[in-house]
Amino acid sequence: MPMNLFAKHGHSWYRERLAPPVAAPRIVIDTDAANEIDDQFALAWALLSPRQLRLEAVYAAPFSFDHQRREMIRARNARDDPGAASPADLELVQQHAARLDHAQRKGWTLETLDLAPFNPPDVGMERSYQEILRVFEKCGVAPGSRVHRGAPGYLGALDSPQRSEAVEHLVLTALASAPDDPLYVVAIGCLTNVASALLIAPEIAERIVVVWTAGYPSHAPQPNFAFNLEQDMAATRVVLDSGVPHVYLPGYHVGAQLRLTYPEVERYVAGRGAIGTYLHYLYTHNPLWELFGIYTLYAHSWVIWDMIAIAWLLNPAWVASDLTPTPMLGADRRWRTDPARHPQREAYAVQRDAIFADFFRKLEAAP
Repeated sequence: MPMNLFAKHGHSWYRERLAPPVAAPRIVIDTDAANEIDDQFALAWALLSPRQLRLEAVYAAPFSFDHQRREMIRARNARDDPGAASPADLELVQQHAARLDHAQRKGWTLETLDLAPFNPPDVGMERSYQEILRVFEKCGVAPGSRVHRGAPGYLGALDSPQRSEAVEHLVLTALASAPDDPLYVVAIGCLTNVASALLIAPEIAERIVVVWTAGYPSHAPQPNFAFNLEQDMAATRVVLDSGVPHVYLPGYHVGAQLRLTYPEVERYVAGRGAIGTYLHYLYTHNPLWELFGIYTLYAHSWVIWDMIAIAWLLNPAWVASDLTPTPMLGADRRWRTDPARHPQREAYAVQRDAIFADFFRKLEAAP
């Protein structure tokens, strides 16, 4: 990572920049909205909170589950011949065991399996763009010129950032921001768009705060099999190593507490305006169910991961956090820690009931 691109700051600067917002923050949301259902819930919550959040733009992020298909093939081979498997591939066996069993029951050939989640990242980005527009429409909010297509692929070499309409908008919006009124970049997908903007205009690191959810806590020893992190590990490293102020919201097992049950969706989401009807449909028709082998809603719940980012912005007390050294990301997807690294704000708990109560109340007033 070319750290010399970015200005260096002391601990006091980060402490000031990473203080929770005290008034309605200016935000942009960077989202892989079509990958499953949590992004739509998070985006709807932001749109239904116009007095608390000044939403300036929404960017479509690339996404694809094809890397998981490739890992499942490696895991299958390692399971069938463990003596010839590497330690990394044996870890993949543990990670993908349930999906391999499901694929075997279905009679799938992984090399040729054609499911929508395995579409290439440019298709995922376009699907997300259309999904963002759909959520605006269901919320009764005109998007105007606030929705932008992002990168068609992942970050390659650091001297070749992915240029897109979203990245251009992010750079210009950040540069127009006053240092004492930073733009909060709410990243609820992979970090390709954000990293590209930082590489194109390193000076925006002085004017933004990145709020991102993925992975395990920075002290955890496990490999980060986390969708938002593992798709574009180069982009993840750019953001972590750039020194940009960063609010890290671990998915495991902090955001994972944001489980929404089927009875709650029936009682508090279904029929609450057009957006409630749509979110109910998404919950009962999750695009990942076929891949994961979910066939019943009996005793069912699903993690609405990305709501943690909106929750922290709406009321930081709902997402308890503290300052920790920003970790480095190893090639094995494990965190590497160094107490001398610049600080990040890291969440360690959530108030699940208060978060969903606020969301449900706002749905009641949805058009």
